[in-house]
Amino acid sequence: MKRYWKYIKPYLSSFICAPLLMIVEILGEVLMPKFMANIINIGAANHDVPYIIGMGSVMIVTAILMLIGGVGAAHFAAKACVSFASDLRKDAFDKIQQFSFANLDTYSTGSLVTRLTNDITQVQNIINMALRMMLRAPGMLIGALIMAFTMNARLALVVLVVIPVLATLITLVTRTAFPRFEIMQKKLDVLNASIQEMLVNVRVIKSFVRGDYEEAKFAEANKDLRDAGLNAFKVVILNGPIMMCLMNVTTLGIVWFGGKQILAGQMPIGDLTAFTSYIVQILMSLMMLAMILLNSSRALASLRRIREVLDTEIDLNDENCKYPEKTVEKGTVEFRDVFFRYYKDNEDPVLENISFKLEGGETLGIIGSTGSGKTSLVQLIPRLYDADAGEVLVDGVNVKDYSLENLRSGVGMVLQKNVLFSGTIMENLLWGDENATKEQIREAAMAAQAAPFIEGFTDGYETELGQGGVNVSGGQKQRLCIARALLKNPKILILDDSTSAVDTATEASIRENFANSMKDTTKIIIAQRISSVIGADKIMVLDEGQIVGMGSHEELLAGCEAYQEIYYSQMDQEVTA
Repeated sequence: MKRYWKYIKPYLSSFICAPLLMIVEILGEVLMPKFMANIINIGAANHDVPYIIGMGSVMIVTAILMLIGGVGAAHFAAKACVSFASDLRKDAFDKIQQFSFANLDTYSTGSLVTRLTNDITQVQNIINMALRMMLRAPGMLIGALIMAFTMNARLALVVLVVIPVLATLITLVTRTAFPRFEIMQKKLDVLNASIQEMLVNVRVIKSFVRGDYEEAKFAEANKDLRDAGLNAFKVVILNGPIMMCLMNVTTLGIVWFGGKQILAGQMPIGDLTAFTSYIVQILMSLMMLAMILLNSSRALASLRRIREVLDTEIDLNDENCKYPEKTVEKGTVEFRDVFFRYYKDNEDPVLENISFKLEGGETLGIIGSTGSGKTSLVQLIPRLYDADAGEVLVDGVNVKDYSLENLRSGVGMVLQKNVLFSGTIMENLLWGDENATKEQIREAAMAAQAAPFIEGFTDGYETELGQGGVNVSGGQKQRLCIARALLKNPKILILDDSTSAVDTATEASIRENFANSMKDTTKIIIAQRISSVIGADKIMVLDEGQIVGMGSHEELLAGCEAYQEIYYSQMDQEVTA
């Protein structure tokens, strides 16, 4: 509970006011049957009209106070639970933003979405219910029991027989429901992941005419969630009728024994009416407690899943950095005997014994077959992952000794998968530098060969992009991403196969702009085409996670067999074309 105090403290007044106002409603509910009994036993029995009017007025005032208490309690309970959930959701989202790629690999996207939405909503609902019922149920139970024993202790003993039965039932139901609700939330993860994947890839699905397959896949996930939901709610469904049956049997017993006492002259008629109301209140309070406990079992399952996110240990952080204020100045890059695995229990490294040095302002081209480790290598520079062994240095300093913000601010990276966000082209480009002027934005767009097509749009830089940039071509998307990276004015620029969708003439223009306007920037270019890196100061050839060649185009063509194979195969393809 201590860890959640931070979400309660700012709204402590609401957390206090809600149950206090609920006490007003509880007192009214406990007193109302007694007032009614007095009207019957005294006012009606003695034909005392003034007494009836006076007691009726008291009941009206009590009802108004109950209304104020109930509405006030609902208002403050809603404010408390919504605010609690909002702050908890923000912290969970902020924690996910801190996740490294390795952390993100342990959760599916659908699972994280479910935890931030449905799971937190479950916690919000139980807080709302607790503030309104957690005090009301035991308050009503205790108050009604006191009034019942005060009025007729012998008759009240009937209730004591039922309470242990109900308590046992509530315990069994809660213990059975908890694991079932946990399974249900996991099934919801799978369903959300399926929906998210389908919506993101809907164009691929349609182009391959795989709609039927996706519908069947969704139907299966939906069926699993339905079955898990039914399995969980069976317990809840069974709980209600059993408790109602016990409540009706108890009420019937009270009326039976109470009626006999009335006939024997041992109990006034009004007391039986009030006593019956108190018995109903006692049993209803027990049903409320059962409802709270049942919903708590689901909320606890959700809270455990949220706690998993909050407790995730971030494997990339600034805790041990030696130079938190240091920034990237020259852009030199050096790898010393670097080994890397995505999964630490995997025996085969993705990168093995990687060593090279790149001076500031130099251009390095990296080529190699698919799966050779090209992307993995460049991701170690801005610490998207950490090396398992060896060192990655920038400006002669281990990347682990920089703050993540300063290191990544000095590195511009265009990922292999180009990502644009909903909004205008201008808003997307400003990700590179939110304070950039229009002239700086246009210069970056010109350097990336994006200005001509942007300015060809009716709205120019204010053109709205669909989700993920669906209304621009692959080549246009790549150029926008390059322009966005250039706006950072980075000391190290990494292009991960970022010109594969543009024609060779446009790519040549982009390379020329880099050479003229970014002489002091270290450039690392991953490419499939040798023509994309042929003019680089150094070319690295990777094969199965190892460097098998390093040098200029001429040096590699003369002495690197792997480079020769790639070069001549591409030359043959060009001749054939």
